[in-house]
Amino acid sequence: MTILSAENLQMNRKPIRGSTFATVQSDASSDDTSAATKVDLEGGSYPSWNEKVVMDVPLHARFITVEVKCKTSSSGSNSVDVAQTPVSDFIGGYMPENQLHFLSYRLWDGKVRRNGVINISVRVKVAEHSSCNLNSMSLSAVTGVPVTGDGSSGVVTGIPAVWVNYQRNH
Repeated sequence: MTILSAENLQMNRKPIRGSTFATVQSDASSDDTSAATKVDLEGGSYPSWNEKVVMDVPLHARFITVEVKCKTSSSGSNSVDVAQTPVSDFIGGYMPENQLHFLSYRLWDGKVRRNGVINISVRVKVAEHSSCNLNSMSLSAVTGVPVTGDGSSGVVTGIPAVWVNYQRNH
């Protein structure tokens, strides 16, 4: 994932002046596995990071949370905005492995108000030890669920089907 930029960032309905960075974490990972960009000191309400973040996303992850933060003078940081990006936006459907996706998401502040946009790009790579090679399935659905709960890396893939019970009148 590359965190590209953000637009129209505000804190307390006022434009941000600078020192912003972004953190990325999946909903299925612990707090100590988040990744962060470098601080943009000059972009203010329109920061640009263009920074690549590599992260492992477990099969059961539903969202990747991107949070924009602002450095404070007391060497801490305040959360400015949050976006939850559904993993299904770039894993699944009919996209082949290594397909680059450019995505923009609405950011929301702590009071659930619209507060800017985050721009990212995502390229999904399958782990080398995976038994499921997406290159051989480039035109089929790439969805999967864990086979067992014991930590194995196998997945079941396929396209969901709807079964309809038809009754015949004889």
